[in-house]
Amino acid sequence: MTPAGANVVQAVRTYLLDLQQGITSRVAALDGTPFLTDAWDKPPGEPLQGSGITQILENGGVFERAGCGFSHVTGPRLPPSATQHRPDLAGAPFEALGVSLVFHPRNPYVPTVHMNVRMLAASMADQAPVCWFGGGMDLTPVYGFEEDAVHFHRSCQAALAPFGDDKYPRFKAWCDDYFFLKHRGEARGVGGVFFDDFAELGLPRSQAMMQSVGSAFLAAYLPIVERRMDLPWGERERAFQLYRRGRYVEFNLVWDRGTHFGLQSGGRTESILLSMPPLASWSYQHQVEPGSPEEDLYTRYLPRREWI
Repeated sequence: MTPAGANVVQAVRTYLLDLQQGITSRVAALDGTPFLTDAWDKPPGEPLQGSGITQILENGGVFERAGCGFSHVTGPRLPPSATQHRPDLAGAPFEALGVSLVFHPRNPYVPTVHMNVRMLAASMADQAPVCWFGGGMDLTPVYGFEEDAVHFHRSCQAALAPFGDDKYPRFKAWCDDYFFLKHRGEARGVGGVFFDDFAELGLPRSQAMMQSVGSAFLAAYLPIVERRMDLPWGERERAFQLYRRGRYVEFNLVWDRGTHFGLQSGGRTESILLSMPPLASWSYQHQVEPGSPEEDLYTRYLPRREWI
């Protein structure tokens, strides 16, 4: 990699490590439970080389499971999941780094959340490195609240506003398309923003946009947690929460490109699957009661709509 490319990678690495630590510190303070920190290195001889830091909180007061991972790896060949939009780079050596998190709350009225920001750099022989960015965040409620969805989307819009008025509506639509369970014909949640293979603003501005999205996460999500975490709930709400978590598992294993990239490239399986909930359930031909809060999720919150 050229010196300029190496400088960008180092700057992004520093940002991502600071982001991970800032998020887990705030969440641990809210929950009252510390994160377990597991620093890892890929052993010699494996196709993927590199290191990372997995931080995970389990059985907390607010979060049943909250995982936030940093990874920085290199490999000899980009996997198919990373080159479906860039066939010219098929088989190229690559470098990838990012922070990814999924938080599964204990209270069914607090929504699950996902956020990821990342950079990939690849180059074929005799070519300058090609760098691009991806990321976004999305909200997955079990019980919907209008003000929560509006707040989350406004936070996403504000993070992207400095980079063009087109970015939020474009990335919101991309998120709606991406986080969709095609085999169910059903959205995963109320969306947010998503972008991938992004470099159209040039390297410095594209990097800045990725970082703006990552830095907006806490303000987008924690006010929602604080509003909902003390609401009373019982067995009915818990059963529906576990059932809806099953949909989360289905999406991550069947459709998610990040999961596929990690597994196809020989990544660290334990860290790749930190997004899985600790408990989930499936029910054959599950039906919700007409007029119930559970039906409300399907009729008001999962269908695609504009929130702002």
